[in-house]
Amino acid sequence: MQCCWKSMVLLALASIAIQYTAIRTFSTKSLGLALTGHAVNCSLKDLTRLGQETLEGSDQGCDEILSHTSSSSPSVSLPSDSANKRTHILILATTRSGSSFVGQLFNQHPEVFYLFEPLYHVQLAVLPRLAQSRNLAERRVMLGAARDLLRSLYHCHLNSLESYIRPRPANHSTDKLFRRGASRSLCSPPVCEAPLGREVQSLVLADEGECARRCGPLNVSLAADACRAMRHAAIKTVRIPQISDLRALIEDPRLNLKVVQLVRDPRGILASRIETFRDTYRLWRLWRATGRRPHNLDLGQINTVCEDFLRSVSTGLARPAWLRGRYILLRYEDLARFPLQKTRELYSFLGLVLHRSVEDWIINNTRGSSDLSSRQKFTTVRDSAANAENWRVKLSFDMVVHTQTVCQPLFKLLGYKTVFHPRELRNLSHSLVEDRTFHPFF
Repeated sequence: MQCCWKSMVLLALASIAIQYTAIRTFSTKSLGLALTGHAVNCSLKDLTRLGQETLEGSDQGCDEILSHTSSSSPSVSLPSDSANKRTHILILATTRSGSSFVGQLFNQHPEVFYLFEPLYHVQLAVLPRLAQSRNLAERRVMLGAARDLLRSLYHCHLNSLESYIRPRPANHSTDKLFRRGASRSLCSPPVCEAPLGREVQSLVLADEGECARRCGPLNVSLAADACRAMRHAAIKTVRIPQISDLRALIEDPRLNLKVVQLVRDPRGILASRIETFRDTYRLWRLWRATGRRPHNLDLGQINTVCEDFLRSVSTGLARPAWLRGRYILLRYEDLARFPLQKTRELYSFLGLVLHRSVEDWIINNTRGSSDLSSRQKFTTVRDSAANAENWRVKLSFDMVVHTQTVCQPLFKLLGYKTVFHPRELRNLSHSLVEDRTFHPFF
């Protein structure tokens, strides 16, 4: 009897030990839920699927945790190889700051899936006049939808974009994707059944319509396949005002998101917008032509740029813990003067290998004539060094003084010099950009 009693105790203890080991194993390898910030009810059946299949999942629920935990959960101690880790890149900018050029630094890489302004469709569907609105409630509406879409796009769930495209795609096919021709991935196999030849690819940016004419409507499902086949993904947007608006995405361990914040001298942004958006900036042109500021001129068109830049850059340069290794500041003027050097610095920060095709593209697209860039407003082919400060011959002195006054704190932070006399403004031999180096922190 005593022997049987001892045996039963030993069996009970062994059973408890086995259960404890199993619980610890599932907690370590599968859950990590407290660290991901999700409250998810995963059954034992769900957990056993981990590592056995690749799940599409969604932004919520157990499926997504299972599909990402094994590679990204901070609770798992696995050997890491940064060279093999998928990097998601966001170019954060404002209109006419050189973001199209920066986007091409990644679009030209054969292992990067690039999307040009997908949030255009969100703005058009949710809040068409957001660009002119400074209402905080309206911004929050737009930003919530924008963050959700960005998360889906980085996971290659491109069908999420269909909800915003008008008219809505039929059978996952559309010819309404905004500036599809700016993305090589969307104009090449497997997305395009009639791939562009070498001679045509060089014309894509000059005439983006060539992609649609040769490839036909975009198959969103094939685009998603192309996205999953690439090692990295990059998205360019001018529709997120500040870096703090992206905090939820940056802190998401599943995304490995890194942000390139592009800034430009607000005087240069203003001059470029006046030339490009002639209807919206009609009163600014009238001011420049007559020397008298119209009483109904919307000064907020440039004030908002400086306010958003100041808040965003101040946050980035304060080096909060949530931006460690995730944020780099880039001045357009530095990139224009030293394109290869700054591109190498960008790629080093992002942990990507700089491909020869990117270097070749830079050489071919930074030595164009100033006349070409003035005739084709959306081209990236230009004399980049000469273009960096050509606003100085396009704005009146009074317009420059106004911009300097409202943007003075930003000028000090970013190293842009003020001018005090028209002769100083027109003296192009003297740069108005201080030599500054903005290092990312790790």
